[in-house]
Amino acid sequence: MGWMHTARFLTTAAQLHHLPPINVPEIAFVGRSNAGKSTCINTLTQQKQLAFASKKPGRTQHINLFSLGRQGVTDAVLADLPGYGYAAVSRSDKVRWQQVMVNYLVSRPGLTGIVLLCDPRLGLTELDEALLEVVRPRVEEGLKFLILLTKADKLTRAEQAKVLSITRLQAGGGEVKMFSALKKQGVDEVAQLLWQWAHPMVPAAVAAQTAPGPTTDASEDSQQN
Repeated sequence: MGWMHTARFLTTAAQLHHLPPINVPEIAFVGRSNAGKSTCINTLTQQKQLAFASKKPGRTQHINLFSLGRQGVTDAVLADLPGYGYAAVSRSDKVRWQQVMVNYLVSRPGLTGIVLLCDPRLGLTELDEALLEVVRPRVEEGLKFLILLTKADKLTRAEQAKVLSITRLQAGGGEVKMFSALKKQGVDEVAQLLWQWAHPMVPAAVAAQTAPGPTTDASEDSQQN
């Protein structure tokens, strides 16, 4: 099994100060409530219900942490942050979670990378751009940053190329990749990138041998789609 497939639930917290201190790299997933964040995490980890994927966006109201590492030894943590911007969530909840998210992104000590999920048919919204401004100082200091354009299967190749070009201009130094949970597009590539984020000091030769690769199940899924 690949490194991402070792993900397991660690803890959940309604407030930032409830999160435990983490001494390994932490990678946060953020995005609008309908951007497919939970589905993306479940696809990358090859687990159907690790992250809560609801038919009603905006249901996740906690920061959920998942540990990664073989043989039960945690060498990185994924943080699933509540989705933002969904109209069905009350204004007070929006304000509260926006503040929690800002505080997390600005002050979380072990934060190593951020994955911002975006529906390419909508592009970066005002809330997405506001988040980019919040994290820009940390990105300039070396924080890894990836904009993941989900639901790529909804676009033609030409449309994908166009939105990639536009989003790269807006990324502010971050990387941009297409992703489709349905077609498994970008799954292995993103898993490899996150592994590199969490293991920056591992020599390239060792990385090639130990980084996540496609499993038999994943290969079969790709052939079926």
